[in-house]
Amino acid sequence: MSSRSPTVVWRVSSELVRALDDRLGAPLDGYVNGTQSWLTDDGPGDQTLEWRLHPVGGYAAPRDASPYEVFDEVVGALGAGAPADAVPIGGERRALTSLWEGLECFAAYGDEMEPAVLAAAAARALGIPPDATGLVDHTRIGEAWERSGRQTSITDLLFEELGASR
Repeated sequence: MSSRSPTVVWRVSSELVRALDDRLGAPLDGYVNGTQSWLTDDGPGDQTLEWRLHPVGGYAAPRDASPYEVFDEVVGALGAGAPADAVPIGGERRALTSLWEGLECFAAYGDEMEPAVLAAAAARALGIPPDATGLVDHTRIGEAWERSGRQTSITDLLFEELGASR
């Protein structure tokens, strides 16, 4: 039996990354698999929202940059005028889209929240409306990603479940 939970998703862009930095600050955690994550109390009634900047399928970490440095280096380079298709990071130049594909936000800790309420709260917190909103089966998505050896795009799976084109 699957359990579907509300989520909202954005496609990655330099504007989105700058908004994350401006509005949410540095990530709470950076993972070896490329994921960056935040927790904020921006939901209704100060409910906690979890934000995940999802890596591309088959993510390869930049040389000489730890998972904790990647986001800050990218933000710094974009702020200094680097183009999104040639961001200097860890001793190389990488396209932003070779690092991350999309941002997901959902109610943390399994809290109940209607998708439209989540979308409104997330848009207020980030200052950018999401590209897709609805219910997803995180278990199915996670299992598909693991079965693929982390080669599958989590963002594509989210958009697919939401019935939206990427």
